[in-house]
Amino acid sequence: MVERLQQRGISDQRVLDCMAEVPRHIFVDEALAHRAYDDGSLPIGHRQTLSQPWVVAVMTQLLLEGGNVQSVLELGTGSGYQAAVLSRLVERVYTQERILPLLKRA
Repeated sequence: MVERLQQRGISDQRVLDCMAEVPRHIFVDEALAHRAYDDGSLPIGHRQTLSQPWVVAVMTQLLLEGGNVQSVLELGTGSGYQAAVLSRLVERVYTQERILPLLKRA
């Protein structure tokens, strides 16, 4: 997975190291664990998906390019994978799954 990320332009070694260290398979249903390191999103239930590794890596790399980041607020926790990656790179990660009730459509 890390080699594919490098090939797709992820160059921050901190991000690559975290992506290699965080066991992505524990954030998906056991039946999908064999696909956890593929370069694709995976369903996590409740009409949500675990973002593909490249998306997680590029978001994290862009965040770190902004300088010294001490804390992060993540809205939409999902499986918690992105928060787990971020927790290895910043001092504090605050994460919230749902902040507003679903709005009824007219």
